[in-house]
Amino acid sequence: MLPYLEQASFNPSSLHWEGRRARAALEEARERIARVLGAKRKEIVFVSSGSEADALAIAGLAGARTQGHVVSSAIEHQAVLGALDALRQRGWEITLLPADSRGLVDEERFADALRSDTVLATVMYANNEIGTIQPIERLVAAARARAVAFHCDAIAAAGWLPLDVSVLGVDTLALAAHKFGGPKGFGILYVRDGVALEPMVRGGGQERGRRAGTEDVASAVGTAVALELAERDREERGARVARLRDRLEAELLASVPGARVNGAAPRLANLTNIAFEGVKAEALAARLDLDGIAISPGSACTSGVAGPSHVIEALGNGDPSGAIRISLGATTTQEEVEHVLQVMRSAISELRVP
Repeated sequence: MLPYLEQASFNPSSLHWEGRRARAALEEARERIARVLGAKRKEIVFVSSGSEADALAIAGLAGARTQGHVVSSAIEHQAVLGALDALRQRGWEITLLPADSRGLVDEERFADALRSDTVLATVMYANNEIGTIQPIERLVAAARARAVAFHCDAIAAAGWLPLDVSVLGVDTLALAAHKFGGPKGFGILYVRDGVALEPMVRGGGQERGRRAGTEDVASAVGTAVALELAERDREERGARVARLRDRLEAELLASVPGARVNGAAPRLANLTNIAFEGVKAEALAARLDLDGIAISPGSACTSGVAGPSHVIEALGNGDPSGAIRISLGATTTQEEVEHVLQVMRSAISELRVP
């Protein structure tokens, strides 16, 4: 990224030589990202974040219509739920399907929810708090049979699951660079060729008229490299991290009475969400932070929202206030897992209400 932050930091829309150089780097990054996704270069739109990618897809697919119907799930990321709420305020009807106790959207219930006036369906590939993986290909098939557009928030899945859009069959798909080692503040929206998308940000003709504003060349370059590396090592990294996650999970369940895992369906390798009876998640997170262990009661995007996670509440598996998300990464070691186990057992004993 450094050359495009320093001496080559020119506007890629400029017609002079330096501008053309920046444009070439931008389009090379777009091509490299497209190859990972099994997409065409022109189907890749650069935006500022995963949240913007979700918002642009949902508002863009809805277009200028003043009413319509959308089917989604109750465990979507707040970026999706917020975009759907904006449609609701415009007069749209939103159906939020529940997840079962395993954290999955029922395929038959999804198909039954599609109506003659359903314009859009949006279901996330994998949940960012409990890691459960939805049967996206089958949900897309049901939507396509009813000529319903399908958006997929794949932000949590990137680097852990295959992202081939030709296999998934989605119309739009959102990614956030920081989730797979790229720069923060940069996102990707895949838009299938031929799908009409109403822009949210108007002005210049950047991004084929789908998102105005001078493109961030350095972040595009960094994101392309990060995505290629994440895909290259995905299977080996996933298998290794899953073993560490399973060890952490099994030891906590065996040694801490009243512990339960939220989300028993197939999950991302790097996530576990565990609730501890008689322990408040916020207190546990604060206690672990004192020992240099960084975990969260839920998504970082909802850290300023009071109350328990809407995802854990939707599962209906008991008191959601004690649920904590533990994320492992590509560099997590066995020694770190053992340290976390030791500290967590002690912290839970200290905090547990008699």
